[in-house]
Amino acid sequence: MQPELREIVLVEDSAHDRAMTLRALRKRSIANPVRELRDGEEAMEHFFGEAVDRDVVRRATCVVLLDLKLPRVDGSEILRRLKADPVLRVVPVVVLTSSAEERDRLASYGTGANSYIVKPIDFSSFISAISELGFYWGVLNATPDGAHA
Repeated sequence: MQPELREIVLVEDSAHDRAMTLRALRKRSIANPVRELRDGEEAMEHFFGEAVDRDVVRRATCVVLLDLKLPRVDGSEILRRLKADPVLRVVPVVVLTSSAEERDRLASYGTGANSYIVKPIDFSSFISAISELGFYWGVLNATPDGAHA
């Protein structure tokens, strides 16, 4: 029996960017399920809600793809909370944003982001970047508890 695949958590408010991300993952044949969270409040509820078992979330997640510029709760705050949490801080977080600002990049890495990728404007570059991300974090990366995605 094959173990259940860990999910990719996509925190993105843009329907267009969500659709392109999903298309890129399918194009690379990434089989991991994708949980789509459409704003920062939804993300906070997913990770830190009252009924949430954070250990279950940690074991179920192979990577978080996090936009910084989100409505309701900013992506930087979500990153800060994830990396400050003793259970969830080991979950890889890839900041996937349109911000090429050095201060955003430095702040993200300083808070514990595992990677910082500026969304390419060109569609084919975006597809390529996402498919490589999905392959690395969803297939190749080994988690702290020894599991693969």
